[in-house]
Amino acid sequence: MSLSQAQKKAFRSIGHHLNPVVTVSENGLSEGVMAELDRALSDHELIKIKLAVGDREIRRQAIDELAADARAEVVQVIGKMALLYRRNPKANPKLSNVKRFEAHHGRH
Repeated sequence: MSLSQAQKKAFRSIGHHLNPVVTVSENGLSEGVMAELDRALSDHELIKIKLAVGDREIRRQAIDELAADARAEVVQVIGKMALLYRRNPKANPKLSNVKRFEAHHGRH
């Protein structure tokens, strides 16, 4: 599933206010990082991650690899931050950043 430009724009505006919930260090994509990423995507659907990796190319590769492994879409990458989205049809409305935003702004 590919996100439309309108969805990406909406997700970027939500993501602007999010704090990173997963940090990837120079050590790379450990099982613990992947488990945390999976849990965060399941709970929140839209998450911000921080990549504490200096090299831009390696950082971009890591983001693409993370997204592929987590079956998530890369919404946006700015510097060392990336915004990832994975739809969860059974997401808890109190935890999902997307559903909370829609509820708060009167969209269904």
